[in-house]
Amino acid sequence: MVSLVHSGAVLGIDGYPVEVEVNLSQGLPGMSIVGLPDAAVKESSDRVTAAIRNIQLSLPVRKITINLAPADIRKEGSAFDLPIAIGILCASGMIENERLKNLVILGELSLDGRVKPIRGGLSITTMARENGMAGLLLPAQNAAEVSVIDGIPIYPIETLPQALEFLCGNLEIQPLTAENKTIARNEYDLNFTDVKGQHHVKRALEIATSGGHNILLIGPPGSGKSMLAKRIPTILPLMTQKEAITTTKIHSVLGQLKNGNGLLRLRPFRSPHHTISDAGMIGGGRVPMPGEVSMAHNGVLFLDELPEFKRNVLEVLRQPLEDDEVSISRAAGSITYPANLMLVAAMNPCPCGYRFDPKRECGCTPVSIRRYVGKISGPLLDRIDMHIEVPALNYKDLASESGGEPSRAIAGRVEHARGVQLKRFHPNDENSFNANMTARQLKTWCQLDDASKEIMAAAIDKLGLSARAHDRILKVSRTIADLAECESLQPEHVAEAIQYRSLDRESWF
Repeated sequence: MVSLVHSGAVLGIDGYPVEVEVNLSQGLPGMSIVGLPDAAVKESSDRVTAAIRNIQLSLPVRKITINLAPADIRKEGSAFDLPIAIGILCASGMIENERLKNLVILGELSLDGRVKPIRGGLSITTMARENGMAGLLLPAQNAAEVSVIDGIPIYPIETLPQALEFLCGNLEIQPLTAENKTIARNEYDLNFTDVKGQHHVKRALEIATSGGHNILLIGPPGSGKSMLAKRIPTILPLMTQKEAITTTKIHSVLGQLKNGNGLLRLRPFRSPHHTISDAGMIGGGRVPMPGEVSMAHNGVLFLDELPEFKRNVLEVLRQPLEDDEVSISRAAGSITYPANLMLVAAMNPCPCGYRFDPKRECGCTPVSIRRYVGKISGPLLDRIDMHIEVPALNYKDLASESGGEPSRAIAGRVEHARGVQLKRFHPNDENSFNANMTARQLKTWCQLDDASKEIMAAAIDKLGLSARAHDRILKVSRTIADLAECESLQPEHVAEAIQYRSLDRESWF
């Protein structure tokens, strides 16, 4: 007898349907799984056998063949345990095949019949709804994660006997309803009022977050670079429902959602150590998985001590910073992960860190400074719009009792500026920022008057700014104008934007 159970798996961060076919035939008793299963799927036979026997049921004394279709895509993970067990019991006549029609089943089985949580539940639930499935039977610990998807009934279960009772019609499980999708502003533990002084740096971070610009903080040790970077998420706009679902999918695929948590409400802030590999940064491995750039999707990727990262690790950032996504190619195919992020990096001005410190002497030679700064390639610097110097604080600023402007006030201005950009470019695209302007859009929205052209010419000729800084200055100028609610670029906007290109000045080398 043959039974069919609908299930699902994840490819990238998107789910796809998998049919679990179970056939009982004459021959030596045993269980074989076909359809490109990995080691975890092959081990399902042992888990399923033990679970069925430990709930006091008998395994059919037949040759059991299990096919996972489509057979040309490699199946990974332990989410097929429950559908395989249900398929075997259905083929042996314990469950009516009609009850399994259009019902997606997922879950890992423990040896005593308990159902454990799985990875990628949100992605598979979205797929099931799009394919018009009748419902989803999955572990109760995944309930909070998938309950944000409406339009499909969710039936949470905790044990294999509970699933059997439900499928046989002896137990009624109330389907979950979608949670309230309103994403409210969460109060962060961090706030910009905690930062003493550094008003010009706070201003630069406000501009960077408003226009989606990548930014590099340059300053001596202890000047507050990391402290400032960690507070950037507190001034970013709230995630929309679409952004929250995509971000949650990535963390769900990696199994990093805590049990009982639904949608991620706070924008991600990722700060990998400088010893990270290129695969850890960009994603990959034998089974391609998202890396740090994808985990920072819709949030902030902070790279502290930027020159200490390996050169190949920094170079792989070029594609995601340009395309807002990363493609990982393997022999079996190519997978694309989203990577729309804001890059925030920090570095010292020289190997010792005290090059511009008036109170400490720098012992670095010009050659060592050039070598240190040269660890950051030109193509990567091209993708960093703003370079801001963060000087060491004096005692007056440290002893000051008055805090700076709170994050909530700054966030209001950032959100307004982003609303202006969204209306200007693509109303249907949530990620249309000044930093992503094309050459044609630059000509349309960044026209300079005569006074602004003179300032730009002086910056390039007298300050030694490179030609590659020209477009970046225009983009930052456009963001400054949006914050000032100006339709056209003014000389003061261009002058301020020029200040944020420290590494392009000849004095640095």
